[in-house]
Amino acid sequence: MTLTELKYIVAVAREKHFGRAAEACFVSQPTLSVAVKKLEDELDIKLFERSSNEVTITPLGEDIVRQAQSVLDQAAEIKEIAKRGKDPLAGVLTLGVIYTIGPYLLPDLVRQSIARTPQMPLMLQENFTVKLLEMLRTGEIDCAILAEPFPDTGLATAPLYDEPFLAAVPSTHPLAQQESISTAQLKNETMLLLGSGHCFRDHVLEVCPEFARYASNAEGIRRSFEGSSLETIKHMVAAGMGVTLVPRLSVPPGALASPRRRRADEPYIRYLPITEPDGSPPPMRRVTLVWRRSFTRYEAIAALRNAVYACPLSGVERLN
Repeated sequence: MTLTELKYIVAVAREKHFGRAAEACFVSQPTLSVAVKKLEDELDIKLFERSSNEVTITPLGEDIVRQAQSVLDQAAEIKEIAKRGKDPLAGVLTLGVIYTIGPYLLPDLVRQSIARTPQMPLMLQENFTVKLLEMLRTGEIDCAILAEPFPDTGLATAPLYDEPFLAAVPSTHPLAQQESISTAQLKNETMLLLGSGHCFRDHVLEVCPEFARYASNAEGIRRSFEGSSLETIKHMVAAGMGVTLVPRLSVPPGALASPRRRRADEPYIRYLPITEPDGSPPPMRRVTLVWRRSFTRYEAIAALRNAVYACPLSGVERLN
C-alpha cells in the first residue's frame, strides 16, 4: 500500500469517474486503474462498483477512502512541519470563497495578504457552499470563507463578520425616494433572485419566504426572476426589471448617498437599508472562516484572519 494508491482512490471517489480522476492526478487512466485494482487485491475487497456510465463507491470503500484522506493529511503534515521549521507561514494556502463574497472581499484580501505574508501566496477557488465543503473534506482546499448556516461537518470555524443586507431598487422606482425600506414593502415587488445552489438565494427567501412558491409554477415567471450572478441581477435592477437584496460589501462606494435627480439615460440603483416598524434587527448573514480540524497550519489560518480584518469591510460588524 502506497500514498500514491491512496491518492488515486480518493480522486476516484471524488470524481466518480476513472478518466477524470486520472486527469486530476496527472497520470494516464490505465496507470490509475492498475493501481486501484492492485490496492483492492491487497485488501481483498471491492472499493468501487464500475459501470459503463459511472463509478460508485461501496459502503466499505467509503470508510477506507475517508481513512485514506486522513492518512494523506497526516503525510502532508510531515512536510508542513518541516516547512514550519524554516518559516511557519511558508507555502501556498488554498482558499475557497462562495460567489457572493469573492468579488467584494478578495481584491482587498489578496492585497493585504501580499503585504503581510508574501511568503504565503493564496490560491483561490470560487464555488458554491456545498462544493467547497466537499473540497475541504477531500483536501482540495485548505480553508474556505462561507456564509452561515452550512451543514455541520465537524470543521473548525472562526466567525469573521456580520454583514447586513440592503434592498436594491431602480432609481426610477417610487421606493427610491425613501431613506429606508421594510420587508413588508419588498413583498409587493417583483423579486430578482440568484439561481438554485447559491446560499444567498436562501438568505433572500428567509426575508421574503413567499417568493419560494413562485419557483415551481408559471405564475412565478411574472413575479420573480433568477440570475446567474449578483452583478447580473444588479444590472436587471438598474434596467427596472425588479428589486433584490444585496450584501453590504457588494454596494459600490458612495452609492448610499441620498436620492438625487439623474439623467434618464443614466443607469442607477438606489440602495436602501432595511428597517422594521417593530424595531427588529435588519436581515444579515454571518461570514465565517472554516478549515479541517486536521489542518495544522494554525499560523496560516491566523494570518489569513488578520488579513481579512485589515480589509476596509465597510458597513459590516467585525467579530472577535
